[in-house]
Amino acid sequence: MKRLPQLKEDQLIETIGNGKVVLFFTADWCPDCRFIKPAMTEFEQAFSDYTFYEVDRDENIDLAAELNVFGIPSFIVYDNGKEIGRFVNKDRKTKQQVEDFLNNLK
Repeated sequence: MKRLPQLKEDQLIETIGNGKVVLFFTADWCPDCRFIKPAMTEFEQAFSDYTFYEVDRDENIDLAAELNVFGIPSFIVYDNGKEIGRFVNKDRKTKQQVEDFLNNLK
């Protein structure tokens, strides 16, 4: 999973513009993010038609606010620049919940 640096909106548009993209909003201090992070490799393998990006919420606080990401860990999915799903809240997410969310996008 690639970690995105601090992004401006135009850089985000370029990143999500081609193909299927999953943005994983996280932060180093977040225990619920650390809980789901080990499963990210499995998600990348199971959903190989998606490109996964880790977005540090603290480094991208303005972007997170623009995208209404006020809780982490959170996931926003794009297909050729169009948002096709979001799993955004402040609750801990289980591996099964994230798998179900991604499966329902197909």
